[in-house]
Amino acid sequence: MKFCYACGTELHAKECDGEGLIPYCDTCQVFRFPIFSTAISTAVLNKERNKVLLIRQYNMEDYILLAGYINRGETAEETLIREVKEEVGLEVDEYKYMRSMYFERSNTLMLNFVSVTRDESLLQINQEVEQAEWFTFDEARKVIKKQSLAESFLLTILEQTEANNSVG
Repeated sequence: MKFCYACGTELHAKECDGEGLIPYCDTCQVFRFPIFSTAISTAVLNKERNKVLLIRQYNMEDYILLAGYINRGETAEETLIREVKEEVGLEVDEYKYMRSMYFERSNTLMLNFVSVTRDESLLQINQEVEQAEWFTFDEARKVIKKQSLAESFLLTILEQTEANNSVG
């Protein structure tokens, strides 16, 4: 952030107690901490944890993970449950937070989850989703958008799920 979002004055770095150098507006006399959007993404697994749901949107040819922005006053977990229900009609039975990553192109902090649905047959897509399809893990690795945040998250989730499934 180079300019104050309230008055437009150019910001400069100033020491903030215990925070280090933070952008500061001399006109407003306040520190301007970074502002960004926050969203969730999730790999939805079936009950047996051997298939993953991937979606396509907006005339794109690549598959991605289901994702959505967190609304004001909403937790990441509430967003996860709402987005899965809205976009593909599925109920989330369990979920686990995995990791986060900043996505510069949309100035968004992505919070990544793995989630499980009990009944994959209830799949019903809404107008935001062109196609939703269940893939085996090997198939998913081939069709996920390459060199994307979705691919990075998916590969981590699949590795952990396969390791957990092979134990016991």
